Amino acid sequence: MTESKRENKNGNKRENKTEDRAGFGGPLYRKLREYGESDYYGFHMPGHKRQLGYFENPYKFDITEIDGFDDLHHSERDGVLTRAQERAAGLYGAEETHFLINGSTAGILSAISGCTRRGGRILMARNCHRSAYHAAELGGLKADYLYPQQIASPGINGPVLPEDVERALAEKAAFSEQEKGRYAREAAGRFQAVVITSPTYDGICSDVRAIAKICHRHEVPLIVDQAHGAHFPFSDYFPEDAVSAGADVVIHSVHKTLPSLTQTALLHIQGRLADRERIRHFLSVYQSSSPSYILMASIDACMELLETKGEALFREHAQLLEIFREGCRDLEALRLYGAERAPYFDRSKLLIATERAGITGGRLSGLLLERYHLQLEMSAPDYAVGISSIADTESGFARLNRALHELDRELAEGSRQGREKTWADAGRFSSGGLPRPRAALTAGEALEREKESRPLSECAGRLAGAYVYLYPPGIPLLVPGEEITEQAIGRIEKWLAAGFPVQGLAEGKRLLTVRS
Repeated sequence: MTESKRENKNGNKRENKTEDRAGFGGPLYRKLREYGESDYYGFHMPGHKRQLGYFENPYKFDITEIDGFDDLHHSERDGVLTRAQERAAGLYGAEETHFLINGSTAGILSAISGCTRRGGRILMARNCHRSAYHAAELGGLKADYLYPQQIASPGINGPVLPEDVERALAEKAAFSEQEKGRYAREAAGRFQAVVITSPTYDGICSDVRAIAKICHRHEVPLIVDQAHGAHFPFSDYFPEDAVSAGADVVIHSVHKTLPSLTQTALLHIQGRLADRERIRHFLSVYQSSSPSYILMASIDACMELLETKGEALFREHAQLLEIFREGCRDLEALRLYGAERAPYFDRSKLLIATERAGITGGRLSGLLLERYHLQLEMSAPDYAVGISSIADTESGFARLNRALHELDRELAEGSRQGREKTWADAGRFSSGGLPRPRAALTAGEALEREKESRPLSECAGRLAGAYVYLYPPGIPLLVPGEEITEQAIGRIEKWLAAGFPVQGLAEGKRLLTVRS
């Protein structure tokens, strides 16, 4: 350690202690520093891509709730955080916006908890993130599911259809005029909220505008997990954002597709159906009582960038995306999904289908990483996904283009000569196709019961005692309290055989089940 002294503005001497960087910081710090100085390029979150941001020395920004700096959980009428959140609300066109420093997870937990009452009923898309299931679990909620359409190739979840929302809400709408009071949503077993994910991890959007109109006609608030769509409002190149489409509560992860630090997100509220006071209460429950000023400043700096330079940055981003997509039209074995512009697909998502190439998405991700130092966001049995943002460069897209074409030629030649055993021959299975098991208990009830660990082969017909899922994207295959089917066991076994890490299994790749 070395020490130096320098004068502050009052002429007083103060110690400035600095560390010799050589060998300092611990193994994680050193590994991150080494990675940051390498040539690895990331088509993954966070959206700043380690190259577009403000903080050279985060320690200078790391304070607590001192005088003059406001308090996230008790913000002052004209405080600096109040003004920052109001600026964000203006950019997104929301009536009320809150900074989230525990990620979109805290926003989803707060939104669902705030719009429901304990023991109530919720209508949610089966392909929601696990945090939505955790909210239902914590609130003792009975969850009914909306099943998205399936897109067979490349095996992904499609949109939730408005007519399915209408049908589900209409079935629960029978209650008398006298019950249309303050707590009408709790009457007669009615749904207290509707929750959907749009866009999905793969970039597929639902018709939020149509779904919002249906929900409002039934006097039910619509919560949209739009974690992957924080960039939507800033360019017509992308689908319509959920705030302008009329959703009551919208959650955006600014760190996923915008230049902001990991864990930063926004929660927007509008209209009269969402219980704003309860949502605000739960924001203070699910977020740290010592919110990071570094993270909050990162959100504010991101909003400043969008306000002052967003139009130009997104115009350039859309141009680079279009050039990249046009350059991938001639791929033979691999396929870049979304060749044509569609209103319900986020074209910033680089979804690369692999079924024609005879390899898994995991293998494609591995080849890109090993040979080309290109890191994608996620891989699935049938495809891999990269995330792009305004921080991506022309040279970054060019590197990915060259890598995909080199691999495509190799894979196409191997397929023609019969050297590759196709994934279909090996028993290809879709990563989409959500299960519809019987729920004997709510998740909250199941997690309170005694449990035991059993081999997969002995679990059919028993009740799941834990969530089972691939992460990412974090969509449960099994929810606690659901009956374990042979189909679910087969899916888990194929995931394991293909080398995918299955979350929720007990040691020895066993299932945790509710003790009978």
